[in-house]
Amino acid sequence: MRVLLFDDPAIRPHLLPFTFTRPVAALRCGILTIAEKWQHRLAAAVVGYLTQPYLQAKFPAGDVRGPALLVNGAVCPDGLLARQVLALRPGQALYCDELLVAAHVADATQVAELIQDGLPETRQVAEPVTVIDRPWQLFLRNGVEIRRDFALLTAGRTSQPVNDAPTIVYGAENIFIEEGVKIRAAILNAEDGPIYLGKNAQVHEGAIIRGPLALCEGAHINVGAKMRGDNTVGPYSKVGGEVANSVLLGYANKGHDGYLGNSVIGEWCNLGADTNTSNLKNNYAPVKVWSHAAHRFVDTGQTFCGLMMGDHSKCGINTMFNTGTVVGVGANVFGAGFPRQFIPSFSWGGAAGFETFKLPKMNEVTERVMARRNLPYDAVEQAIMAEVFAATKDDRIA
Repeated sequence: MRVLLFDDPAIRPHLLPFTFTRPVAALRCGILTIAEKWQHRLAAAVVGYLTQPYLQAKFPAGDVRGPALLVNGAVCPDGLLARQVLALRPGQALYCDELLVAAHVADATQVAELIQDGLPETRQVAEPVTVIDRPWQLFLRNGVEIRRDFALLTAGRTSQPVNDAPTIVYGAENIFIEEGVKIRAAILNAEDGPIYLGKNAQVHEGAIIRGPLALCEGAHINVGAKMRGDNTVGPYSKVGGEVANSVLLGYANKGHDGYLGNSVIGEWCNLGADTNTSNLKNNYAPVKVWSHAAHRFVDTGQTFCGLMMGDHSKCGINTMFNTGTVVGVGANVFGAGFPRQFIPSFSWGGAAGFETFKLPKMNEVTERVMARRNLPYDAVEQAIMAEVFAATKDDRIA
């Protein structure tokens, strides 16, 4: 049975800026993306995405004709939910209260009508589901999702050994090491949560790691880093300094000292040396962040909330981000002082003010950055960035 993950139109706008450049199901929370979770749980060879037209070339749906399981891309599955979805018969839909979770349809081209009108035969989930419907949910749910993904990925498998005498290990039974991992003179403490080290990842000398932690394929934890728990370092990312309850989606660099807490960092981002994020207001009041959907600052209801940075954004050395700062896609932030708490996509500047980071210049930078990882900045990627540049025009002052 084909599995198609759809962007719920009531949810996707609230996950910007991260969903400017990917479907909802391509967001990472825990070890895996939401799409990868469903692929494993449903034993699907591949999954397709029903998303914005400008994203479909990079995230294809495949052939949507004929029967399929439609799954809400914002819902994180567990074993029970996956069994309920697999048990759906043709024409049945599964809901959590008013939220469409999944449906077994004869024709997947009618997803928009299904979301609006529903199917004649519906049932409710056995237990409330986990829905990622705001950006800060990615770090709030991260520890739980690391535990779920860890159990899913390691069941019945044997971890590679540490094979490094100076490395100190606590809670070895909660550590899983894939092939090709290199660890040197580190401290791994998995007593309070699992530690997953992905294929060809590296943990460098003097790093201190507390679980839960997900270090994905090809990622590095740099010399002397302090990973304080509930962290995900996405594929081919590099982290250093002090990191707490944060998610780096992939191909991101925070290689130097500085604090990152209760934050989500998009792909291809770079945080300059000694960049620091505030995650707590001095008066301990709930944090407000910019909402692209509401076009205003909204209350997160959270006491701790740091930086939300969209794909391809960068900041210079000693950058200071205030509590609850949202940075869009393709921004370049630098200079002394605290920049404002909403930095629109394709902005260039800092506390002294911003101008537009022109698309041709941004494209030059992106091509160089991706080439360093031997990846092309091809026509598909460029078309996505052009679409986001146009879509965010009204957010910029100049």
